[in-house]
Amino acid sequence: MTKRDLVIRISNETGLVQQSVLDVVQKTLDYIAEAVAQGKKVELRNFGVFEVKVRKARIGRNPNAPANDVRIPPRAVVKFKPGKEMREAVLKLTPDGGAQPPAPAPKL
Repeated sequence: MTKRDLVIRISNETGLVQQSVLDVVQKTLDYIAEAVAQGKKVELRNFGVFEVKVRKARIGRNPNAPANDVRIPPRAVVKFKPGKEMREAVLKLTPDGGAQPPAPAPKL
């Protein structure tokens, strides 16, 4: 689904003009992006949470030259944690009806 698809659907269901819906959707996304860029947590009830996490520095490998280690510096990334309703709806998409895969056996 694209932003355009979302605007058309909202416009059709509410009877509002598409340009007005687009303005509201765009402002909403702008405010979310602005808050996250400031390091703030954005919580949308029944939808999910956007927040900034800092990934630790680590050593990576160059697939073309695996003998050489590459230092990857720490960096901030945006994480999204879906809300309960979305998580449950997505679980229904699994082939076995939402059952979790078995946990791997502990190594002894």
